[in-house]
Amino acid sequence: MRIAIVNDSLMAAEAMRRIILDAAEHQIAWTASDGAEAVHHCLLDTPDLVLMDLIMPGTNGVQATRQIMARCPCAILIVTANVTDNCSAVFEAMGAGALDAVNTPVLQWPGSCKGDSDLLAKIETIRKLIGVGSMAPRRNRPQPHAALPEGRLIAIGASAGGPAALARILDYLPQNFRSPVVIVQHVDAQFAPALASWLDNQTPLRVRLAQEGDVPGPGTILLARGDQHLVCAAQGRLAYSEQPSDSSYRPSVDVFLQSVHRNWPGEIIGVLLTGMGRDGAQGLLELRRNGHHTIAQNQASCAVYGMPKAAAELRAAVEILSLDQIALRLRMYGTQGVRLHV
Repeated sequence: MRIAIVNDSLMAAEAMRRIILDAAEHQIAWTASDGAEAVHHCLLDTPDLVLMDLIMPGTNGVQATRQIMARCPCAILIVTANVTDNCSAVFEAMGAGALDAVNTPVLQWPGSCKGDSDLLAKIETIRKLIGVGSMAPRRNRPQPHAALPEGRLIAIGASAGGPAALARILDYLPQNFRSPVVIVQHVDAQFAPALASWLDNQTPLRVRLAQEGDVPGPGTILLARGDQHLVCAAQGRLAYSEQPSDSSYRPSVDVFLQSVHRNWPGEIIGVLLTGMGRDGAQGLLELRRNGHHTIAQNQASCAVYGMPKAAAELRAAVEILSLDQIALRLRMYGTQGVRLHV
């Protein structure tokens, strides 16, 4: 991949430059010392991936990410001194379209770099994501569902831009919202707990990480942690799995939606929000084919129109709606018992 480096620290930029050049499959597209310079370079020469610092003089990493995604979209990985200490800014950057975040590698003597493996792992994950092609639909035989439980399950998938979109949706949901909600957001395991805590502050409902054996229920929104796939197992119980091992992301939206189709005993509403790549489109299609209601976010309200676009191309979505329309739909479905069309 052609990778750009944006960092006002010469030592940090040099560490990343050495790590990238030591990997034969990557090359340096250009470097920039602040966000404004990065936006200018991106307009002239859009790379495959930008390694974006957060804290810079002038135009910071969040502002630069927002401008790049609006004017010349490409994959952006936030590289900051301490992801945990900068969680709020990291989530803001992800809301603007950044895909992930990692700690800045540190140049050590003689010539080695601490944190090189973490950075290369993130780069490889993004390489797989932006290189994913179209997926052939699975030809599974439709499976019958048992009698409907008291609440519908709302399954939401999101990636780049997801945290801000999720916060907007959860802000609409009232305290008497009855439908169980499970969210699969592409997020690194190290700040999944912080994301759950942050989202918990956006809604009167409780938001927490999904645990092995949980059964989704009213009043609590469960968020997949970031180290394994979240799946719906027998009798609607949640579990974590290492398989499939070749997925570009853990957790995978497709993996969760397909497991929900197989094992959730009642009605399902599948929602696919902003994100790069195609994860979730095939799972949404399986839900629609089997009589469940499916929604994809529209292009105008997406930070990154990738995953919802893939769903639209597959005709996997019953409805294609703006973010606010999705929030209103879910509020209505979860509080008024409205009957859905498919």
